[in-house]
Amino acid sequence: MTTNRYAVILAAGQGTRMKSKLYKVLHPVCGKPMVEHVVDQISTLHINETVTIIGHGADLVKTHLNGKSEFALQEEQLGTAHAVMQAESVLGNLEGTTLVVCGDTPLIKAETMEALLQHHEDQNAKATILTGYAENPTGYGRIIRNNTGLVERIVEHKDAAEEEKSVKEINTGTYCFDNKALFDALKKVSNDNVQGEYYLPDVIEILQSEGEIVSAYQTSDFGETLGVNDRVALSQAETIMKRRINEQHMRNGVTITDPNNTYIGSDVKIGRDTLVLPGTVLTGNTEIGEDAIIGPSTEIKDCVVGSRTTVKQSVAHNSSIGSDVQIGPFAHIRPESSIHDEVKIGNFVEVKKAEFGKGSKASHLSYIGDAEVGKAVNIGCGSITVNYDGKNKHLTKIEDGVFVGCNSNLVAPVTVGKGAYIAAGSTITEDVPGESLSIARARQVNKDNYVQKLNDKK
Repeated sequence: MTTNRYAVILAAGQGTRMKSKLYKVLHPVCGKPMVEHVVDQISTLHINETVTIIGHGADLVKTHLNGKSEFALQEEQLGTAHAVMQAESVLGNLEGTTLVVCGDTPLIKAETMEALLQHHEDQNAKATILTGYAENPTGYGRIIRNNTGLVERIVEHKDAAEEEKSVKEINTGTYCFDNKALFDALKKVSNDNVQGEYYLPDVIEILQSEGEIVSAYQTSDFGETLGVNDRVALSQAETIMKRRINEQHMRNGVTITDPNNTYIGSDVKIGRDTLVLPGTVLTGNTEIGEDAIIGPSTEIKDCVVGSRTTVKQSVAHNSSIGSDVQIGPFAHIRPESSIHDEVKIGNFVEVKKAEFGKGSKASHLSYIGDAEVGKAVNIGCGSITVNYDGKNKHLTKIEDGVFVGCNSNLVAPVTVGKGAYIAAGSTITEDVPGESLSIARARQVNKDNYVQKLNDKK
């Protein structure tokens, strides 16, 4: 019989040790808020309902997890058991298994949570603890097992006897429970402790006292259980996640020449035989094709990049870039740009909300904003689409096969017709017919001996 499964994510704590205005679980790890890492891993499991317990920064958490989770508000932070209790209105009367995981554990993997759930169900347990093996278990609760391998008790470090302190299997703070047993036991949890809070591990003790089976599943990767409580732990999580992501890409056929200095977000997709060079930062929903060369010192966010494209020492955000394209060095592709195949965007060229047709070129020192550039267009050095009149942005249209001479200004709104030529140094304020040569510059005047006359006056 298939068991219904639920998940509760604890994400209500303020995180005072972060010393930050930003709500703790929203601190990013490899470009994504750590609570979102947890939710995204859970979303790959067969979970019937996910409830995130929110408190501080509730609205921001809802924004980031919109559509991925239900929410329950913990108005006062009175402990982890109290936090889980807030999910009772959603889960309290349901049959099944509930996974409880902290929103500040961004490294936990779906495979580990699935193994924990499966072990819990196979053991017919009322509670199962995810444990880890710590070389230095100082500060962690120790897992004390009986002769049959079941959990006898959890002993906090400060309460452990010397023999118990030698135990290196520790409580990670992630659990599985029989859902009804969980909410029944939560009602019995007391806050009779130094902090005056309701602690979730007390549920384990309650279930044991009632003779229920409490099991444990030990993860083989202790690092993924890291809880992020301060900036030091945040940097540790970033390092581990970065290594994990980079290794996955390399095993999938991507060459990363310097993984320690390459930063790739968890949602980035990269095709085989692409080369990623040092100092590259790839984030958001970026997708890169095969045989591309990215970097060095390149930042790409929320872009689709085609195959065999080179992006060198450049920045690109929220745009599409075709195949066989050359970008950089030192180019800036701003949002809502569409760069078609075989385009060249050269050094110190800025493109903003513009479309470049197949085979067009802007090789150096140009600004092309709010523009439609056709196929096989050549935009000369220092050319600018003058798109802003002080109040509104206007469109420049450059049709197929146009040649724009160096140091030209195209004052929008303006259209340059198919196959037209713009003479170097022109300022174009009116439409240019196709196949025409447009010259818009002052006539040159040479004044003979002018410098000598000027010097004589001095």
